[in-house]
Amino acid sequence: MLNTNLKHIENEAAFNELLEQNPNVMLCCGREGPMCLPVYDVMENLESKYQGVVFRDMDFDGPAAHLVKSLPETRGFAGLPFTLYFKDGKLATATSSIQNKKQVRDNLDQTFGQDASKAA
Repeated sequence: MLNTNLKHIENEAAFNELLEQNPNVMLCCGREGPMCLPVYDVMENLESKYQGVVFRDMDFDGPAAHLVKSLPETRGFAGLPFTLYFKDGKLATATSSIQNKKQVRDNLDQTFGQDASKAA
């Protein structure tokens, strides 16, 4: 399990429940390394500002990671973390490697719109 303040997705049932019950999801699949930690920090910082989005992390080496690694959109990814943005249960956007706060905000705003920053 990752050592972050985000809620973790640890199995397939939790992953499926996450997507079924939440229209706007940002999921970061990575490790505790120099490319991933800054993205987790950004997510933790933005979580309260984007109340219409559910923020979760997933251990890249955990049992549920195959759900992310096997997606057609992530097959060519070479850098960690894999960051996925799901809209209404469908993958809308996926990125890989380190991202700064502006890049994450841009993806959140483009994927979910400005309303995601308001209370759901």
